[in-house]
Amino acid sequence: MRHGKKFNHLSRTKSHRAAMLSNMASSLILSKRISTTVAKAKALRKYVEPLLTKSKTDDTHSRRVVFSYLQNKESVSELFNEVAEKIATRPGGYTRILKTGNRAGDNAEMCIIELVDYNELMQKEASEAKPKTRRSRRGGAAKKTEDASATTKATDDKQKVEAKADEVIEDAEVVEDLPAGKAEVKEAPKAETKEESTKEENASDGADTSEEEDKK
Repeated sequence: MRHGKKFNHLSRTKSHRAAMLSNMASSLILSKRISTTVAKAKALRKYVEPLLTKSKTDDTHSRRVVFSYLQNKESVSELFNEVAEKIATRPGGYTRILKTGNRAGDNAEMCIIELVDYNELMQKEASEAKPKTRRSRRGGAAKKTEDASATTKATDDKQKVEAKADEVIEDAEVVEDLPAGKAEVKEAPKAETKEESTKEENASDGADTSEEEDKK
């Protein structure tokens, strides 16, 4: 059972394990890529990434803290002078583990652990890949469509009202300005209805008939 076993001891004592991880971290910083087992690579990743984050602050205290773990002046100089500039804009996730199969002797699972920013081939492939498009929810799309249709309808109604107002102004004739600032509008003559015209025709016919009888 592994109760209370929070990390992999790698079948080594504390001092042996610390020395091994220190040497592997120095080799990774200097070579930018090393080949090891998957178990060691996962332990190394937890060990070296805090040191990479610490290198972003280039001062005496940070250099002394990193040197206490690496115990190698060359790797410390390489880390603060070159690697820190390369990873300055990356908020974590500085290493990548690529599995390469099993070892022939003991069938151990092997891998390559490398610094992400120094693999130019994978960076080129990522830049050439198409950007991902985010699909919106159907409810959001429907809401946008409804808002657009409502806006279009309001615009059409406004245009119709303005057109009617222009027609009313053209039909009306302003005669003079009143003291209150209002204009007297002369109404257009009303068209005669069909009944009134029929009555007038009948009246005119009756008048003609009475004149003829008087003459006789």
